[in-house]
Amino acid sequence: MSVTGSTKTHPHDDAPDTAHAFERLSGLPEGPERAALRDELVRLWLPMAERIAVRFRGRGESLEDLYQVAALGLVKAVDHYDPERGRAFEAYAVPTITGEIKRHFRDHMWTLHVPRRVQDLRNRVRSAGKELAQTIPGRPPTVAELAAHTRLSEDEVRTGMEALECFSALSLDADVAGTDGYALGDSLGEPDPGFDLVVDRAAVKPCLAALPERERTILYLRFFGGMTQSGIAEQLGISQMHVSRLLSGCFDRLREELLTESG
Repeated sequence: MSVTGSTKTHPHDDAPDTAHAFERLSGLPEGPERAALRDELVRLWLPMAERIAVRFRGRGESLEDLYQVAALGLVKAVDHYDPERGRAFEAYAVPTITGEIKRHFRDHMWTLHVPRRVQDLRNRVRSAGKELAQTIPGRPPTVAELAAHTRLSEDEVRTGMEALECFSALSLDADVAGTDGYALGDSLGEPDPGFDLVVDRAAVKPCLAALPERERTILYLRFFGGMTQSGIAEQLGISQMHVSRLLSGCFDRLREELLTESG
């Protein structure tokens, strides 16, 4: 089924005149005739959808995939367009297709979750940068110039500029610019077991202070002085077995007090 065109003026010179076809489509019941007319309308308006898709190239998505997303938006526009509302199809389809492409970027292209407000800042800063580049060739616009042009604060402009880099994430194996083979992952810290030791010492300190002086001395000589039980026994004039029993008693008491405090 073909839809005849006319010389009616449209924002796009090659936009088809399909007003009567949409009126006919809205009156047709579900069936082969309606499906054929619907497919023909999609085919006629597909060049416009592809023109919209081209505006979004260079943002990390292939043009072929953008065409497919734009075509999906066009199908939705054809299916939901109501000619009785008096609005031209093109005026309805353009924001529908554009919204579908933007939703695709938001849902599938952003590696990092970026709030809608930050995405809006990004778009305003990006557009302002392109506009200012035409008036100040030879250098990128400054933050202050972008803020004045967009009527945003400089902090909002910086936020938008940071969001420009959020479409993809670098691999931890990627080399850091300006270094000799230094990987991004090399700059990340690791858990320091020394911190756990600090926490443990702080927790046991009051418990140690409550021990009798001889037990404290034995613990100090064993774990800070590095002495063996036999060496401690010789220095204190007691048996090695007695040192062992005192150490075991200290451990049991410390363990019980720490468990009581944590409970």
